[in-house]
Amino acid sequence: MEWIVVIRFDRDGYCFNYRVAAVAIHDQRILLHRADYDSFWTLPGGRAELGESAEDTIRREMREEISTDVNVRRLLWLVENFFEYDGLKYHEVALYFLTDFPAESRPLTQSTFESRDGETRLTFQWFPIERDALAALPLVPSFLPAGLQDLPASVTHVVHRD
Repeated sequence: MEWIVVIRFDRDGYCFNYRVAAVAIHDQRILLHRADYDSFWTLPGGRAELGESAEDTIRREMREEISTDVNVRRLLWLVENFFEYDGLKYHEVALYFLTDFPAESRPLTQSTFESRDGETRLTFQWFPIERDALAALPLVPSFLPAGLQDLPASVTHVVHRD
């Protein structure tokens, strides 16, 4: 049996998490997703596995969650994100990559679609990449509505607290 070890550990009410996310923009829309048990939206992605590069992580996550390949363009943000979720205080290090999908891939053919990640049902939806539209959503981390309006020209380090 092969063991998959994601980069996350919990201790004394705290959780360290290493996450990689896709910033997929198409026709002035951004792809977001949420789990059926969450009330908020976020960028698609997931936890890296030990020994796996960040770019390989985002490619694997997109194949697992939406059965498509993804083109990884460049790293936008390195984010140290501090927040509380599900009774834990998180210290998350996240890499956000600008990505796009091949022309005929599933995400480009539907405005909303569902998928599964293990037992979790995920809803994916394209939203207008307009600050007011994104600010009206429960979108986390909360720097994204403004950040997505003006993508950085080079990698930007963000320390964020929600």
